[in-house]
Amino acid sequence: MLKRVGGEINPEGAVTTIDEAEFPVPFPPGLEFNSPVHGNWNIVHTGMLMPEAIQIYVCADNCMRGVVLTAAEMNAADRFSFVIVEEENLLNGNLEDVTIEGVTDVLNKTEKKPKVVLLFTVCLHHFLGCDLDRVYEELENRFPEIIFVRCFMDPIMQKHGLTPDQKLRKALYDPLEKRSSDEKVVTLVGNDFALDETCDIKRLLRSGGYTLKELTACTNWEEYQELGSGKMLISCYPPAKYGAEMLAERLQRTHLYLPGSFDYEEIKEEIRTFAEAVKNSVSNVEKNDKGAILRNTENSMSFEDLEVFFQQEIVLCEDALKHAKSIIGDTPVALDYLYHPRPLGLAKLLLTHDFNVTTIYLDSISAEEKEAFDWLKTYCPNLELRATIHPKMRVLPRENEGKILAIGQKAAWFTGSRNFVNMVQGGGLWGFDGIRRTAEMMTEAFLEEKDTEDLVVRKGWGCESCI
Repeated sequence: MLKRVGGEINPEGAVTTIDEAEFPVPFPPGLEFNSPVHGNWNIVHTGMLMPEAIQIYVCADNCMRGVVLTAAEMNAADRFSFVIVEEENLLNGNLEDVTIEGVTDVLNKTEKKPKVVLLFTVCLHHFLGCDLDRVYEELENRFPEIIFVRCFMDPIMQKHGLTPDQKLRKALYDPLEKRSSDEKVVTLVGNDFALDETCDIKRLLRSGGYTLKELTACTNWEEYQELGSGKMLISCYPPAKYGAEMLAERLQRTHLYLPGSFDYEEIKEEIRTFAEAVKNSVSNVEKNDKGAILRNTENSMSFEDLEVFFQQEIVLCEDALKHAKSIIGDTPVALDYLYHPRPLGLAKLLLTHDFNVTTIYLDSISAEEKEAFDWLKTYCPNLELRATIHPKMRVLPRENEGKILAIGQKAAWFTGSRNFVNMVQGGGLWGFDGIRRTAEMMTEAFLEEKDTEDLVVRKGWGCESCI
């Protein structure tokens, strides 16, 4: 990008106030800037969650570079292979044969055959109208002992229809076989990170002797297949919702979408819905005259009285936020969408507890945040929104006078802050416990500096890295 010599950069188009922002796209689309913040998970990281599987990508070498580096940087190159598509393959119109023979060659050279192959086709396959049905049919005939999962690396679909991320989170569960349901098992679908052991969902399930099964905890194929035994499916991460709905339909299970939230009333409603669904999924359930308690019987969940539970949790949240505020004071706070899918909800929570939130880094606004957007627009009209992919963000100043507390890697990089909460995509947070953990992490970040430049460039937060 050309930069005028001398003078200041006009931030128009990359920076606005929420009062002036349009919902759901506050910044004009166009040429995009990719910051060196790489803690978010991509399709390679997510695909590695499936045990006893390898990934094979079929694409041109320019596109291959990023995914190869991801596998190498997370020390998982032994589970990654590729087939390079060259120009002559496109001109000769034999992309089907190149894909079939390339994958065959990879598998013939693999000493121990995998249980599953996550086969990633790419934009070229779409452009040339590749007969993918023929590709998969032939590979399944050649390797009947291997399950081939249809995966896509097609960024041309990033802004229209289902994204590659959404499609992968569905594909990861396609090999699940339908099993007899276990009334004491609930399955979490589509998360990159296990829910924290202290999160509300896990605590409530444990209180009734229930087990939550998660892909993140599976170490072998049998454990993976046990995910299909859940009586009920839940999803918490927005890109996972589509895949969870498709899986629930195929396995004939109940599915609940319980997105992470920073709003007390929404959390309460989600827990009520969750409790009711679990209660209805089992037999021999005793309940009080309000229907709010699930008692200790052999086949029922042992929730406390939910209203009492809510009161206790909110008191603990308020105490945690008050303690964080007493330490952080009026220090400016910047946060980003990468920390959590609900950045506006988090901003609203903090602003209503007197934190000095000045800036939110995001590029679009989820429909789930419309209510928070409207509230902030009314009560905090001067709240600043900054893009992360607008080209001007490459050259706008990243240094600030004084201390800034950043929540999220992008907020840390764009503000130049060394005091930041290092987490992506909501981590394992959920519910009231998620609010408390956020307050605790804010306090820790305020008191202890981090090496921002070193941490944010590491691909896949939480993954083993060879960097």
